[in-house]
Amino acid sequence: MKASRISLIALSLAAAPVYASDVDLSLTNDSVKGQVNFFGTNSDIQLGTGYTYHEGSRHIGNVDFHAQGRTAIGNLPTTAGIGVRAFGWDDDRLDGGAVALGGFATVNVPNVPGLSFTGGLHYAPSILSFGDSDDLTSLELRGSYRVIRNAEVFAGYRYLNTDFDGRGDLNLDEGVMAGMKIFF
Repeated sequence: MKASRISLIALSLAAAPVYASDVDLSLTNDSVKGQVNFFGTNSDIQLGTGYTYHEGSRHIGNVDFHAQGRTAIGNLPTTAGIGVRAFGWDDDRLDGGAVALGGFATVNVPNVPGLSFTGGLHYAPSILSFGDSDDLTSLELRGSYRVIRNAEVFAGYRYLNTDFDGRGDLNLDEGVMAGMKIFF
């Protein structure tokens, strides 16, 4: 089972350039995440999928669908999106998921070419959660620098938390992260 998961992930990452706009790989102290987005920032929609392996046999998958567009915050060019991020997760004795509503914004800094800041927030109340999840919150903040035309490096913070009905909560993934994004 474990070998087939690894084979599937390797095949997905190898095939990603054929269908993808970008591939994002990031690490925290306890997890590794891969994210593939299928449309560029000039598209009116964004569709993506991701997989996170968290130390201790926790597997987290996500599928994203957002309407996106160009705008400005002050005089800073911005790409913003509003939509849904569906999560499914599996731990040793627990599993669950949610369809979280929210969005993201990437702000470019024109005075420093290549520098941008991204924030994303998604929340699923209990009505949109299933399995052992009673609600779910996802937050990601990052600062990025495009080192060449088709690649950037980034650092930031990732937080994914779910509550259990009457039993407290669980941080599915949390920590300072670093990674790279490759554009096709």
